[in-house]
Amino acid sequence: MHRKILIPVAPDHVEAIADSMAVARALAAEGAEIHALSVLEVIPLYVAAEVPLEVYERSCADMRDKLTEAFRDMPDVRVRAVTGSPAATIVETVRAHGFDLVVIRSHRPGLQDWFLGSTAGRVVRHAPCSVHVVR
Repeated sequence: MHRKILIPVAPDHVEAIADSMAVARALAAEGAEIHALSVLEVIPLYVAAEVPLEVYERSCADMRDKLTEAFRDMPDVRVRAVTGSPAATIVETVRAHGFDLVVIRSHRPGLQDWFLGSTAGRVVRHAPCSVHVVR
């Protein structure tokens, strides 16, 4: 059983958290911590230089509000939204905060995933803990 679980939530799939939560609850030890994290993709630097910092802050606040609403019936789940490269930020968060399980959703891979890799695939390859992929 796992004591500290991270559930990455794609910004465009907030409504699809039920399956991930069911898996997390099933694999959680009594008193386990469950965290939900949404990573908003970083835009290219040549564009980012033209975007005011307030836009990023507002986007993160909006995403945090969506997560809070999605998990409103689960007050024990801690929510957070940040900007960054999704896979790298998820793996960095796992390392920095000592998570022992990641429960991540995945879609059926398309052609672009075979060349670039999906976020879930990158997390599976680089996370220093167990990763459960929900499809």
